[in-house]
Amino acid sequence: MGLLLLGVLGCSLVLSVHGMYSASDDVVELTPSNFNKEVIQSDSLWLIEFYAPWCGHCQNLTPDWKKAATALKGIVKIGAVDADQHKSLGSQYGVRGFPTIKVFGANKNKPEEYQGGRNSQAIVDGAMNALRTLVKDRMSGKSGGSSYNKQSGGGSGGGSKKDVVELTDDNFDKMVLEGDDVWLVEFFAPWCGHCKNLEPEWAAAATAVKEQTKGRVRLGAMDATVHQGVSSRYGIRGFPTIKIFRKGEEPEDYQGGRSRGDIIERALDLFSDNAPPPELVEILSEDVLKKTCEDSQLCIIGVLPHILDTGASGRNGYLDVMVKMADKYKKKMWGWLWTEAGAQMDLEASLGIGGFGYPAMAAINTRKMKFALLRGSFSEAGIHEFLRELSVGRGSTATLGGGNMPKIHTVEAWDGKDGQLPVEEDYDLSDVDLDDDFEKDEL
Repeated sequence: MGLLLLGVLGCSLVLSVHGMYSASDDVVELTPSNFNKEVIQSDSLWLIEFYAPWCGHCQNLTPDWKKAATALKGIVKIGAVDADQHKSLGSQYGVRGFPTIKVFGANKNKPEEYQGGRNSQAIVDGAMNALRTLVKDRMSGKSGGSSYNKQSGGGSGGGSKKDVVELTDDNFDKMVLEGDDVWLVEFFAPWCGHCKNLEPEWAAAATAVKEQTKGRVRLGAMDATVHQGVSSRYGIRGFPTIKIFRKGEEPEDYQGGRSRGDIIERALDLFSDNAPPPELVEILSEDVLKKTCEDSQLCIIGVLPHILDTGASGRNGYLDVMVKMADKYKKKMWGWLWTEAGAQMDLEASLGIGGFGYPAMAAINTRKMKFALLRGSFSEAGIHEFLRELSVGRGSTATLGGGNMPKIHTVEAWDGKDGQLPVEEDYDLSDVDLDDDFEKDEL
């Protein structure tokens, strides 16, 4: 199939809350709750679109995707995942842009990238080519169908037991209760059938969560028939029982689904809840801007008054407002930047800010080269309303001046102090002889 060059394909700046497929379509709507049963454990060939409702290219693909699904009904399964809503599934399969189409064939744990055309005929042709390859592999004796139930780990989608921490009566308190990480702990019994069914899902989720949270959320397992001290402390009566442990808080029961997608999604929510707010960074160079914005859907940029106009206390007040809003919207994983008025004039000009109206704020989609300006007050209430409107698909946007990112100048970092006017030099003219004619002319 080749590799699909992933990237954000010109999707819009704002989000929508509406999906694009319904129960009356032949496209199967997939979620973390049904993905394992429908796809992973299936012997069918699947073409699955990972989309975002706000993505223009996804919206353009929808009628062709539906038409292809109808034409292939009973032959090849056509599915769709709202990867903006179900981020865990998108992350699990390396989705970086929308729409991304993947082919789930013989090895469901290693889907291939679809690189064909995006009209209905090209999609059907691509599906039939993939189906012929699958049948040929089965005829030659290669593995066909689902290998999911034959393994508990390995492969890009499988996970490994090594990432599930084995907990005991001896190590539980030190690792779980005294550590800073968030824990999801499964209490199991070796003879429990539901526990055995959960094992590969738990292992796969442990690997994905470890990678995506950099080890800040961990999955553990405890044999409650052996380590009865901890199990009795938390009133474990049935198996498997999953509990969530956060430092300094009472444990809570896990209420989600038991598929890897469900577990990953809950773990990422826990990570977001406990993660520090994104860093608010001063724009000191082009590299700073790129590093902060390249992996974020939006970059929020504040342009603050000159230090001579506000002093250190006034500036810190504005920065405090931005930090609070970065914390409030930290689950969005946006980038947060600020600059002093006049320090990045090209950037201001491209945003139409241009020398007045400070403090100002803009939300920029650097992939689409679109931006929106804060029209209300530079306050927690005003900024919250601005960002909330963007989040639900409202608010006006414009194209960044010139359609490209402006030149970013390298500047010195603010030293945290009040500004000082430049000191003019005093000149001693007492020993200078003025020309007589000049003096006469002046008189």
